[in-house]
Amino acid sequence: MDYNVVVIGAGSGGLVSAYICAILRAKVALIEKHKMGGDCLNTGCVPSKAFIRTATLLSHIRRHKEFGLAHASAQFDFAEVMERVQRVIRKIEPHDSVQRFTALGVDCIKGEARIVSPHQVKVDGKVLTTKSMIVATGGAPEIPKLPGLEAINVLHTNNIWQLRDQPKRLVVLGGGPIGCELGQCFQRLGTQVIQIQRASQLLHREDDEIVKILEKRFRDEGIELRLNTSPREVITRNGKRFLVIEREGRSEQIEFDQMLAAVGRKPASKGFGLEELGVTFNAQGAVEVDAYSRTKVKNIFACGDVTSPYQFTHMASHQAWYCAVNALFQPLKKFKVDLTTIPWCTYTDPEIARVGLNEKEAKAKNIPYEVTTYPLEELDRAMTDEEDRGTVKVLTKPGQDQILGVTICGYHAGDFLPEFVFARKYGFGLNHILSTVHIYPTMAEANKYAAGAWKKAHAPQRLLHLLGKIHTWRRGK
Repeated sequence: MDYNVVVIGAGSGGLVSAYICAILRAKVALIEKHKMGGDCLNTGCVPSKAFIRTATLLSHIRRHKEFGLAHASAQFDFAEVMERVQRVIRKIEPHDSVQRFTALGVDCIKGEARIVSPHQVKVDGKVLTTKSMIVATGGAPEIPKLPGLEAINVLHTNNIWQLRDQPKRLVVLGGGPIGCELGQCFQRLGTQVIQIQRASQLLHREDDEIVKILEKRFRDEGIELRLNTSPREVITRNGKRFLVIEREGRSEQIEFDQMLAAVGRKPASKGFGLEELGVTFNAQGAVEVDAYSRTKVKNIFACGDVTSPYQFTHMASHQAWYCAVNALFQPLKKFKVDLTTIPWCTYTDPEIARVGLNEKEAKAKNIPYEVTTYPLEELDRAMTDEEDRGTVKVLTKPGQDQILGVTICGYHAGDFLPEFVFARKYGFGLNHILSTVHIYPTMAEANKYAAGAWKKAHAPQRLLHLLGKIHTWRRGK
């Protein structure tokens, strides 16, 4: 064999897979047809968070009176904002570059791969032989089938970063993380955003009262939320664009300049040879894998958006470790992928971060639970930063401090969720968090206060009553 492992796709999953294989002294090839870094670096996490940073700064300037400033304003050029996004991408590019991975010992090959047998990959007319393969081909934006949509250049995460003229009116199709993050950014930059969501709330997988905090913020900032609303057709008339929507049986036309399709992503799983080998796919087109990340063809593995129900960069990296070690060491040793503790965060303002179960999922699975909440309006650091909105919501087993799941809605929620992730991963309960010293004043103190709220609710009342009597008796001595 030419290689121990051939990795197809140089996004997060592919890069980590190749890195681990190289560190373990295996001979590995990494094939990428487009750009190193994949969606995360070039069209996803990195550009969107750079965009969010600028939009957040503008929102703080507009809130200047809350911070005791009499006057503050900012002028900007939209094209320069988008150029900054590209500058941030270029700054991070060396981490994912051909030069770095070549120095690690990875053979980086640019070209389009085709799997011709379980042990052969063809790229640019050359056939590479390999003991195992890892498919990490990622995904692509889902474009809705909407009459008239073909007449406009609909925006999505792959092309929105080439935009240099700021739209005056932007229609966002979808109320998931991408639509919410980008929609809020454009609104803060001065675009009128109209967000269309078929469901009764944004982020429909999250608990209702959590999302209501976000929806209120969106409305306060001027976003037009159209919930329980279905897009029906795009009409171009006299050089103008209109979206026909329907709600409760009534139709309406909304004029817009640009439209962002943010209705989800589809796996890039077909067209390069997996079907011909008998690899199976689920209803959404994702590659089906077993507990060891193996496809039906046992020496072909898959990780990341091409297979995972969790379409996160950190999830792809997590799966990649299992793909790499299983590809190298089976049948001598195999490791089951651990999907029990997967955190995520939607980077809106306020952020919504979660790990484990929320109430919706617990009810759907008939899992008994208790709820403990701590409102951030009571947290000193949140008040000093004028960010005292949101809550920490913890689900525990009834009568126990064992954590079933946590949702945090608030300023930088993703930054103080990891304590709960660690606790849930290693079986620590709320009592452990309560007994841990937290720095004052920080947002992470909310975790301790949430644990304290649980402890107060489970205080031994009979014992406390007895203690009161003892203290009364001792005062009389």
